[in-house]
Amino acid sequence: MLELDRDVVIVGAGPAGLTAARELKKAGLSVAVLEARDRVGGRTWTDTIDGAMLEIGGQWVSPDQTELLALLDELGLHTYSRYRDGESVYIGSNGKRTLYSGATFPVSERTATEMDKLTALLDSLAAEIGPTEPWAHPKARELDTISFHHWLRENSTDEEACNNIGLFIAGGMLTKPAHAFSALQAVLMAASAGSFSHLTDEDFILDKRVVGGMQQVSVLMAAELGNDVVLDSPVRTVNWSADAGGEQRVTAVSDRATVNARFVIMAVPPNLYSRVSFNPPLPRRQHQMHQHQSLGLVIKVHAVYSTPFWREDGLSGTCFGAGALVQEVYDNTNHEDPRGTLVGFISDEKADAMFELSAEERRRTILESIAGFLGDKALEPEVYYESDWGSEEWTRGAYASSYDLGGLHRYGKDQHAPVGPIYWSSSDLAAEGYQHVDGAVRMGRHTAARIAAAADRASVSAN
Repeated sequence: MLELDRDVVIVGAGPAGLTAARELKKAGLSVAVLEARDRVGGRTWTDTIDGAMLEIGGQWVSPDQTELLALLDELGLHTYSRYRDGESVYIGSNGKRTLYSGATFPVSERTATEMDKLTALLDSLAAEIGPTEPWAHPKARELDTISFHHWLRENSTDEEACNNIGLFIAGGMLTKPAHAFSALQAVLMAASAGSFSHLTDEDFILDKRVVGGMQQVSVLMAAELGNDVVLDSPVRTVNWSADAGGEQRVTAVSDRATVNARFVIMAVPPNLYSRVSFNPPLPRRQHQMHQHQSLGLVIKVHAVYSTPFWREDGLSGTCFGAGALVQEVYDNTNHEDPRGTLVGFISDEKADAMFELSAEERRRTILESIAGFLGDKALEPEVYYESDWGSEEWTRGAYASSYDLGGLHRYGKDQHAPVGPIYWSSSDLAAEGYQHVDGAVRMGRHTAARIAAAADRASVSAN
Protein backbone atom coordinates (compact mmCIF):
# COMPACT_ATOMS: atom_id res chain seq x y z
CA MET A 1 0.00 0.00 0.00
CA LEU A 2 1.38 3.37 -1.04
CA GLU A 3 1.29 6.17 1.55
CA LEU A 4 1.39 9.56 -0.17
CA ASP A 5 1.24 13.16 1.01
CA ARG A 6 0.10 15.62 -1.64
CA ASP A 7 -1.59 19.00 -1.95
CA VAL A 8 -4.37 17.56 -4.15
CA VAL A 9 -5.64 14.03 -4.73
CA ILE A 10 -7.62 13.49 -7.92
CA VAL A 11 -10.08 10.64 -8.34
CA GLY A 12 -10.21 9.61 -12.01
CA ALA A 13 -7.58 9.66 -14.77
CA GLY A 14 -9.77 10.77 -17.65
CA PRO A 15 -9.19 14.02 -19.57
CA ALA A 16 -10.73 16.16 -16.79
CA GLY A 17 -8.70 14.68 -13.95
CA LEU A 18 -5.43 14.60 -15.86
CA THR A 19 -5.89 18.15 -17.13
CA ALA A 20 -6.52 19.31 -13.56
CA ALA A 21 -3.43 17.47 -12.33
CA ARG A 22 -1.29 18.95 -15.09
CA GLU A 23 -2.49 22.50 -14.38
CA LEU A 24 -2.05 22.12 -10.62
CA LYS A 25 1.55 20.99 -11.06
CA LYS A 26 2.16 24.05 -13.23
CA ALA A 27 0.84 26.12 -10.31
CA GLY A 28 3.38 24.53 -7.98
CA LEU A 29 1.06 22.09 -6.18
CA SER A 30 1.77 18.39 -5.73
CA VAL A 31 -0.78 15.86 -6.96
CA ALA A 32 -1.71 12.18 -6.97
CA VAL A 33 -4.21 10.76 -9.47
CA LEU A 34 -6.03 7.57 -8.45
CA GLU A 35 -7.66 5.60 -11.27
CA ALA A 36 -9.87 2.54 -10.81
CA ARG A 37 -9.16 1.09 -14.25
CA ASP A 38 -5.94 -0.45 -15.53
CA ARG A 39 -5.64 2.39 -18.06
CA VAL A 40 -6.04 6.14 -18.30
CA GLY A 41 -8.52 7.92 -20.55
CA GLY A 42 -11.88 7.47 -18.84
CA ARG A 43 -14.58 7.48 -21.52
CA THR A 44 -11.94 7.79 -24.24
CA TRP A 45 -10.42 4.45 -25.17
CA THR A 46 -8.54 3.47 -28.32
CA ASP A 47 -7.91 -0.25 -28.59
CA THR A 48 -6.94 -2.87 -31.18
CA ILE A 49 -9.63 -5.52 -31.65
CA ASP A 50 -8.88 -8.47 -33.96
CA GLY A 51 -6.17 -6.42 -35.64
CA ALA A 52 -8.30 -3.29 -36.14
CA MET A 53 -7.77 -0.03 -34.25
CA LEU A 54 -11.13 1.09 -32.89
CA GLU A 55 -12.23 4.22 -31.04
CA ILE A 56 -14.27 2.49 -28.37
CA GLY A 57 -15.08 5.77 -26.62
CA GLY A 58 -15.24 9.47 -27.50
CA GLN A 59 -13.43 10.40 -30.69
CA TRP A 60 -14.61 13.50 -32.59
CA VAL A 61 -13.39 17.09 -32.55
CA SER A 62 -15.50 20.03 -33.76
CA PRO A 63 -14.25 23.52 -34.72
CA ASP A 64 -15.70 25.19 -31.61
CA GLN A 65 -13.77 22.92 -29.24
CA THR A 66 -10.95 25.39 -28.89
CA GLU A 67 -9.62 24.15 -25.54
CA LEU A 68 -9.22 20.63 -26.87
CA LEU A 69 -7.72 21.86 -30.16
CA ALA A 70 -5.14 23.91 -28.24
CA LEU A 71 -4.27 20.92 -26.06
CA LEU A 72 -3.86 18.69 -29.11
CA ASP A 73 -1.39 21.21 -30.53
CA GLU A 74 0.46 21.40 -27.22
CA LEU A 75 0.76 17.61 -27.06
CA GLY A 76 1.90 17.36 -30.67
CA LEU A 77 -1.17 15.44 -31.83
CA HIS A 78 -2.67 15.82 -35.31
CA THR A 79 -6.20 15.58 -36.66
CA TYR A 80 -7.77 14.45 -39.93
CA SER A 81 -11.18 15.05 -41.45
CA ARG A 82 -13.99 12.52 -41.36
CA TYR A 83 -14.73 11.14 -44.83
CA ARG A 84 -17.85 12.83 -46.19
CA ASP A 85 -17.65 12.78 -50.00
CA GLY A 86 -20.63 11.37 -51.89
CA GLU A 87 -24.33 11.04 -51.16
CA SER A 88 -25.87 10.31 -47.77
CA VAL A 89 -28.72 7.89 -47.04
CA TYR A 90 -32.01 8.65 -45.29
CA ILE A 91 -34.70 6.19 -44.24
CA GLY A 92 -37.97 8.01 -43.63
CA SER A 93 -40.94 7.24 -41.45
CA ASN A 94 -42.43 5.18 -44.30
CA GLY A 95 -39.31 2.98 -44.40
CA LYS A 96 -38.27 4.27 -47.82
CA ARG A 97 -34.53 4.59 -48.51
CA THR A 98 -33.51 7.81 -50.24
CA LEU A 99 -30.15 9.17 -51.31
CA TYR A 100 -29.49 12.89 -50.80
CA SER A 101 -26.78 15.53 -50.81
CA GLY A 102 -26.32 18.48 -48.51
CA ALA A 103 -27.53 19.04 -44.96
CA THR A 104 -31.29 18.74 -45.50
CA PHE A 105 -33.09 15.42 -45.12
CA PRO A 106 -35.14 14.41 -48.20
CA VAL A 107 -38.54 14.79 -46.54
CA SER A 108 -41.83 16.28 -47.70
CA GLU A 109 -42.11 20.03 -48.01
CA ARG A 110 -44.37 20.16 -44.96
CA THR A 111 -41.99 18.10 -42.81
CA ALA A 112 -39.03 20.19 -43.97
CA THR A 113 -40.88 23.38 -43.01
CA GLU A 114 -41.69 21.96 -39.58
CA MET A 115 -38.12 20.85 -39.03
CA ASP A 116 -36.88 24.31 -39.94
CA LYS A 117 -39.38 25.84 -37.51
CA LEU A 118 -38.32 23.59 -34.62
CA THR A 119 -34.65 24.21 -35.40
CA ALA A 120 -35.21 27.98 -35.34
CA LEU A 121 -37.03 27.73 -32.00
CA LEU A 122 -34.23 25.69 -30.43
CA ASP A 123 -31.54 27.96 -31.87
CA SER A 124 -33.34 30.97 -30.42
CA LEU A 125 -33.70 29.38 -26.98
CA ALA A 126 -30.08 28.21 -26.98
CA ALA A 127 -28.88 31.73 -27.79
CA GLU A 128 -31.18 33.30 -25.21
CA ILE A 129 -30.52 30.87 -22.33
CA GLY A 130 -26.89 29.92 -23.00
CA PRO A 131 -24.88 27.03 -21.53
CA THR A 132 -23.49 28.61 -18.37
CA GLU A 133 -26.50 29.02 -16.07
CA PRO A 134 -29.63 27.70 -17.81
CA TRP A 135 -31.26 27.12 -14.44
CA ALA A 136 -31.19 30.86 -13.71
CA HIS A 137 -33.21 31.90 -16.78
CA PRO A 138 -36.82 33.08 -16.25
CA LYS A 139 -38.05 30.27 -18.55
CA ALA A 140 -36.06 27.59 -16.71
CA ARG A 141 -38.85 26.04 -14.68
CA GLU A 142 -41.31 26.16 -17.55
CA LEU A 143 -38.91 24.35 -19.88
CA ASP A 144 -37.61 21.95 -17.23
CA THR A 145 -41.03 20.60 -16.25
CA ILE A 146 -42.01 19.46 -19.74
CA SER A 147 -40.32 16.58 -21.51
CA PHE A 148 -38.50 17.25 -24.75
CA HIS A 149 -40.87 14.78 -26.44
CA HIS A 150 -43.93 16.78 -25.43
CA TRP A 151 -42.28 20.15 -26.07
CA LEU A 152 -41.63 19.11 -29.68
CA ARG A 153 -45.24 18.10 -30.13
CA GLU A 154 -46.52 21.28 -28.53
CA ASN A 155 -44.68 23.13 -31.28
CA SER A 156 -45.36 20.84 -34.24
CA THR A 157 -48.01 18.34 -35.32
CA ASP A 158 -45.67 16.70 -37.83
CA GLU A 159 -44.53 13.44 -36.26
CA GLU A 160 -41.66 12.83 -38.67
CA ALA A 161 -40.31 16.32 -38.01
CA CYS A 162 -40.55 15.79 -34.24
CA ASN A 163 -38.78 12.43 -34.45
CA ASN A 164 -36.02 13.77 -36.69
CA ILE A 165 -35.35 16.78 -34.48
CA GLY A 166 -35.55 14.59 -31.39
CA LEU A 167 -32.97 12.23 -32.88
CA PHE A 168 -30.19 14.80 -32.72
CA ILE A 169 -30.47 15.31 -28.95
CA ALA A 170 -32.26 12.25 -27.53
CA GLY A 171 -30.68 9.34 -29.36
CA GLY A 172 -27.74 11.25 -30.77
CA MET A 173 -26.44 13.01 -27.64
CA LEU A 174 -28.17 12.29 -24.33
CA THR A 175 -28.88 8.65 -25.35
CA LYS A 176 -32.17 8.68 -23.48
CA PRO A 177 -35.76 8.67 -24.77
CA ALA A 178 -36.99 12.21 -25.40
CA HIS A 179 -39.71 11.68 -22.78
CA ALA A 180 -37.06 11.07 -20.08
CA PHE A 181 -35.48 14.54 -19.98
CA SER A 182 -36.70 18.09 -20.17
CA ALA A 183 -36.79 20.70 -22.90
CA LEU A 184 -34.38 22.75 -20.76
CA GLN A 185 -31.87 19.88 -20.78
CA ALA A 186 -32.22 19.76 -24.58
CA VAL A 187 -31.61 23.51 -24.81
CA LEU A 188 -28.47 23.13 -22.66
CA MET A 189 -27.22 20.40 -24.99
CA ALA A 190 -27.72 22.71 -27.96
CA ALA A 191 -26.25 25.78 -26.26
CA SER A 192 -23.16 23.84 -25.19
CA ALA A 193 -22.37 23.24 -28.88
CA GLY A 194 -23.02 26.85 -29.87
CA SER A 195 -26.46 26.19 -31.36
CA PHE A 196 -28.90 23.43 -32.18
CA SER A 197 -27.97 23.88 -35.83
CA HIS A 198 -24.45 22.73 -34.96
CA LEU A 199 -25.86 19.47 -33.58
CA THR A 200 -27.77 18.82 -36.80
CA ASP A 201 -24.68 19.46 -38.93
CA GLU A 202 -22.61 16.29 -38.88
CA ASP A 203 -19.89 18.05 -40.84
CA PHE A 204 -19.50 20.42 -37.87
CA ILE A 205 -20.06 18.35 -34.76
CA LEU A 206 -18.26 15.29 -36.22
CA ASP A 207 -15.62 17.24 -38.08
CA LYS A 208 -12.25 15.65 -37.28
CA ARG A 209 -10.56 12.77 -35.47
CA VAL A 210 -7.19 12.48 -33.78
CA VAL A 211 -4.55 10.53 -35.71
CA GLY A 212 -3.88 7.48 -33.55
CA GLY A 213 -6.95 7.96 -31.39
CA MET A 214 -8.39 10.34 -28.80
CA GLN A 215 -7.09 8.33 -25.82
CA GLN A 216 -3.62 9.63 -26.64
CA VAL A 217 -4.62 12.94 -25.03
CA SER A 218 -4.82 11.19 -21.67
CA VAL A 219 -1.90 8.85 -22.31
CA LEU A 220 0.46 11.75 -23.04
CA MET A 221 -0.70 13.82 -20.06
CA ALA A 222 -0.33 10.79 -17.78
CA ALA A 223 3.20 10.21 -19.09
CA GLU A 224 4.11 13.74 -18.00
CA LEU A 225 2.78 13.00 -14.51
CA GLY A 226 4.69 9.71 -14.21
CA ASN A 227 4.37 8.00 -10.82
CA ASP A 228 1.81 10.53 -9.67
CA VAL A 229 -0.78 8.41 -11.55
CA VAL A 230 -1.76 5.20 -9.75
CA LEU A 231 -3.81 2.69 -11.77
CA ASP A 232 -5.93 -0.25 -10.59
CA SER A 233 -6.74 1.88 -7.57
CA PRO A 234 -10.48 2.50 -7.07
CA VAL A 235 -11.11 4.97 -4.25
CA ARG A 236 -13.31 3.48 -1.55
CA THR A 237 -13.35 6.17 1.14
CA VAL A 238 -12.75 9.90 1.39
CA ASN A 239 -12.30 11.14 4.94
CA TRP A 240 -12.48 14.90 5.10
CA SER A 241 -12.63 17.78 7.55
CA ALA A 242 -12.85 21.55 7.54
CA ASP A 243 -12.27 23.19 10.92
CA ALA A 244 -13.58 26.51 12.13
CA GLY A 245 -10.34 28.22 11.09
CA GLY A 246 -10.82 27.09 7.52
CA GLU A 247 -8.07 24.47 7.44
CA GLN A 248 -9.12 21.57 5.26
CA ARG A 249 -7.76 18.04 5.06
CA VAL A 250 -8.71 14.92 3.14
CA THR A 251 -7.55 11.32 3.14
CA ALA A 252 -8.46 9.26 0.10
CA VAL A 253 -8.21 5.52 0.65
CA SER A 254 -7.99 3.34 -2.46
CA ASP A 255 -7.09 -0.26 -3.16
CA ARG A 256 -3.42 0.59 -3.74
CA ALA A 257 -2.81 3.93 -2.06
CA THR A 258 -3.74 6.18 0.82
CA VAL A 259 -3.28 9.84 -0.03
CA ASN A 260 -3.29 12.61 2.57
CA ALA A 261 -4.03 15.96 0.93
CA ARG A 262 -5.53 19.42 1.31
CA PHE A 263 -8.08 19.03 -1.51
CA VAL A 264 -9.73 16.25 -3.48
CA ILE A 265 -11.17 16.46 -7.01
CA MET A 266 -13.88 13.96 -7.95
CA ALA A 267 -13.10 13.76 -11.68
CA VAL A 268 -15.63 11.03 -12.45
CA PRO A 269 -19.24 11.21 -13.70
CA PRO A 270 -21.85 12.01 -11.03
CA ASN A 271 -23.39 8.53 -11.15
CA LEU A 272 -20.13 7.21 -9.65
CA TYR A 273 -19.94 9.58 -6.67
CA SER A 274 -21.96 7.09 -4.64
CA ARG A 275 -19.28 4.43 -5.19
CA VAL A 276 -17.20 6.35 -2.63
CA SER A 277 -18.00 6.51 1.08
CA PHE A 278 -17.56 10.07 2.32
CA ASN A 279 -16.81 10.51 6.00
CA PRO A 280 -18.55 12.60 7.24
CA PRO A 281 -21.37 12.06 4.71
CA LEU A 282 -22.02 14.69 2.07
CA PRO A 283 -24.74 17.24 2.83
CA ARG A 284 -28.36 16.43 2.00
CA ARG A 285 -28.31 18.71 -1.06
CA GLN A 286 -25.55 16.70 -2.75
CA HIS A 287 -27.17 13.37 -1.90
CA GLN A 288 -30.42 14.45 -3.52
CA MET A 289 -28.79 16.12 -6.53
CA HIS A 290 -26.63 13.13 -7.41
CA GLN A 291 -29.67 10.83 -7.43
CA HIS A 292 -31.25 12.97 -10.16
CA GLN A 293 -28.25 12.68 -12.53
CA SER A 294 -27.82 9.61 -14.69
CA LEU A 295 -26.14 8.44 -17.89
CA GLY A 296 -28.00 7.13 -20.89
CA LEU A 297 -27.50 3.91 -22.84
CA VAL A 298 -26.00 3.44 -26.29
CA ILE A 299 -24.37 0.67 -28.28
CA LYS A 300 -21.57 1.98 -30.48
CA VAL A 301 -21.12 -0.57 -33.26
CA HIS A 302 -17.86 -0.91 -35.20
CA ALA A 303 -17.77 -2.86 -38.47
CA VAL A 304 -14.49 -3.16 -40.40
CA TYR A 305 -14.41 -4.25 -44.05
CA SER A 306 -11.59 -5.08 -46.48
CA THR A 307 -12.38 -1.87 -48.38
CA PRO A 308 -14.73 1.10 -47.85
CA PHE A 309 -17.17 -0.41 -50.36
CA TRP A 310 -19.77 2.34 -49.95
CA ARG A 311 -17.39 4.85 -51.50
CA GLU A 312 -17.35 2.76 -54.69
CA ASP A 313 -21.12 3.27 -54.82
CA GLY A 314 -20.71 7.03 -54.52
CA LEU A 315 -21.84 7.09 -50.88
CA SER A 316 -20.33 9.02 -47.99
CA GLY A 317 -21.24 6.38 -45.41
CA THR A 318 -23.38 8.94 -43.57
CA CYS A 319 -26.85 7.54 -42.84
CA PHE A 320 -29.83 8.65 -40.76
CA GLY A 321 -33.12 7.07 -39.82
CA ALA A 322 -34.98 8.09 -36.68
CA GLY A 323 -37.14 4.97 -36.92
CA ALA A 324 -34.34 2.59 -37.85
CA LEU A 325 -32.68 0.36 -35.28
CA VAL A 326 -29.27 1.85 -36.06
CA GLN A 327 -30.27 5.49 -36.20
CA GLU A 328 -26.91 6.94 -37.34
CA VAL A 329 -24.06 5.49 -39.39
CA TYR A 330 -20.76 7.18 -40.36
CA ASP A 331 -17.60 6.34 -42.25
CA ASN A 332 -15.11 5.85 -39.42
CA THR A 333 -12.14 4.69 -41.46
CA ASN A 334 -8.82 5.29 -39.71
CA HIS A 335 -6.18 7.65 -41.06
CA GLU A 336 -4.41 6.12 -44.09
CA ASP A 337 -6.07 2.73 -43.50
CA PRO A 338 -6.95 0.88 -46.74
CA ARG A 339 -9.74 -0.94 -44.95
CA GLY A 340 -13.11 0.67 -44.42
CA THR A 341 -14.73 1.12 -41.01
CA LEU A 342 -18.34 2.01 -40.28
CA VAL A 343 -19.60 3.14 -36.91
CA GLY A 344 -23.28 3.04 -35.98
CA PHE A 345 -25.31 3.96 -32.90
CA ILE A 346 -28.28 2.29 -31.18
CA SER A 347 -29.69 4.26 -28.27
CA ASP A 348 -31.95 4.01 -25.23
CA GLU A 349 -34.97 1.70 -25.65
CA LYS A 350 -33.67 0.24 -28.91
CA ALA A 351 -30.48 -0.72 -27.10
CA ASP A 352 -32.58 -2.34 -24.37
CA ALA A 353 -34.22 -4.53 -27.00
CA MET A 354 -30.86 -5.54 -28.48
CA PHE A 355 -29.50 -6.66 -25.13
CA GLU A 356 -32.39 -9.08 -24.77
CA LEU A 357 -31.04 -10.99 -27.79
CA SER A 358 -28.14 -13.42 -27.86
CA ALA A 359 -24.84 -12.00 -29.07
CA GLU A 360 -25.25 -13.80 -32.42
CA GLU A 361 -28.82 -12.58 -32.91
CA ARG A 362 -27.84 -9.05 -31.91
CA ARG A 363 -24.98 -8.94 -34.39
CA ARG A 364 -27.19 -10.21 -37.21
CA THR A 365 -30.01 -7.78 -36.43
CA ILE A 366 -27.69 -4.78 -36.17
CA LEU A 367 -25.84 -5.58 -39.40
CA GLU A 368 -29.17 -6.03 -41.20
CA SER A 369 -30.12 -2.53 -40.08
CA ILE A 370 -26.85 -1.09 -41.41
CA ALA A 371 -27.38 -3.05 -44.66
CA GLY A 372 -30.75 -1.34 -44.98
CA PHE A 373 -28.79 1.86 -45.55
CA LEU A 374 -25.73 0.65 -47.45
CA GLY A 375 -26.58 -2.69 -49.02
CA ASP A 376 -25.81 -6.35 -48.42
CA LYS A 377 -22.04 -5.89 -48.44
CA ALA A 378 -22.49 -4.47 -44.93
CA LEU A 379 -23.58 -7.90 -43.68
CA GLU A 380 -20.07 -9.43 -43.73
CA PRO A 381 -17.49 -7.34 -41.86
CA GLU A 382 -14.03 -8.73 -41.15
CA VAL A 383 -14.18 -7.27 -37.62
CA TYR A 384 -17.31 -6.56 -35.59
CA TYR A 385 -17.31 -5.01 -32.13
CA GLU A 386 -19.88 -3.41 -29.82
CA SER A 387 -18.84 -0.70 -27.36
CA ASP A 388 -21.13 -1.22 -24.38
CA TRP A 389 -20.27 1.42 -21.78
CA GLY A 390 -23.41 0.57 -19.82
CA SER A 391 -21.77 -2.64 -18.60
CA GLU A 392 -18.38 -1.05 -17.91
CA GLU A 393 -17.83 -1.12 -14.16
CA TRP A 394 -16.34 2.35 -13.82
CA THR A 395 -18.65 4.19 -16.23
CA ARG A 396 -22.07 2.47 -16.35
CA GLY A 397 -23.56 4.44 -19.23
CA ALA A 398 -22.90 6.88 -22.06
CA TYR A 399 -22.12 9.46 -23.11
CA ALA A 400 -22.51 11.76 -20.11
CA SER A 401 -24.96 12.35 -17.28
CA SER A 402 -28.05 14.49 -17.59
CA TYR A 403 -30.80 15.38 -15.16
CA ASP A 404 -34.17 13.74 -15.02
CA LEU A 405 -37.30 15.78 -15.66
CA GLY A 406 -37.20 18.91 -13.47
CA GLY A 407 -33.74 18.25 -12.08
CA LEU A 408 -31.68 20.82 -14.00
CA HIS A 409 -33.41 23.97 -12.75
CA ARG A 410 -33.75 22.48 -9.26
CA TYR A 411 -30.13 21.43 -8.70
CA GLY A 412 -27.99 22.92 -11.46
CA LYS A 413 -26.82 25.94 -9.47
CA ASP A 414 -25.16 23.65 -6.91
CA GLN A 415 -23.49 21.09 -9.18
CA HIS A 416 -20.13 22.91 -9.10
CA ALA A 417 -20.26 23.93 -5.43
CA PRO A 418 -17.38 22.42 -3.42
CA VAL A 419 -18.10 20.68 -0.15
CA GLY A 420 -15.27 21.73 2.13
CA PRO A 421 -12.13 20.42 0.39
CA ILE A 422 -14.14 18.31 -2.14
CA TYR A 423 -14.41 19.61 -5.72
CA TRP A 424 -16.30 18.16 -8.70
CA SER A 425 -14.92 18.07 -12.23
CA SER A 426 -16.02 16.20 -15.36
CA SER A 427 -17.43 16.80 -18.83
CA ASP A 428 -20.87 16.06 -17.35
CA LEU A 429 -20.71 19.41 -15.52
CA ALA A 430 -19.32 21.53 -18.35
CA ALA A 431 -21.07 24.44 -20.04
CA GLU A 432 -19.30 24.79 -23.40
CA GLY A 433 -18.22 21.34 -24.53
CA TYR A 434 -20.73 19.56 -22.28
CA GLN A 435 -20.26 15.77 -22.56
CA HIS A 436 -17.27 16.14 -24.92
CA VAL A 437 -13.51 15.88 -24.29
CA ASP A 438 -13.35 19.64 -24.80
CA GLY A 439 -15.71 20.08 -21.86
CA ALA A 440 -13.58 17.76 -19.74
CA VAL A 441 -10.48 19.82 -20.52
CA ARG A 442 -12.35 23.03 -19.69
CA MET A 443 -13.59 21.62 -16.38
CA GLY A 444 -10.14 20.32 -15.46
CA ARG A 445 -8.58 23.73 -16.02
CA HIS A 446 -11.41 25.54 -14.25
CA THR A 447 -11.25 23.29 -11.19
CA ALA A 448 -7.46 23.51 -10.99
CA ALA A 449 -7.65 27.32 -11.08
CA ARG A 450 -10.21 27.34 -8.25
CA ILE A 451 -8.07 25.08 -6.07
CA ALA A 452 -4.87 27.03 -6.80
CA ALA A 453 -6.68 30.21 -5.75
CA ALA A 454 -8.01 28.55 -2.59
CA ALA A 455 -4.51 27.27 -1.75
CA ASP A 456 -3.10 30.79 -2.20
CA ARG A 457 -5.77 32.23 0.10
CA ALA A 458 -5.01 29.59 2.72
CA SER A 459 -1.29 30.40 2.53
CA VAL A 460 -1.95 34.11 2.97
CA SER A 461 -4.19 33.43 5.97
CA ALA A 462 -1.55 31.18 7.53
CA ASN A 463 1.01 33.95 7.26
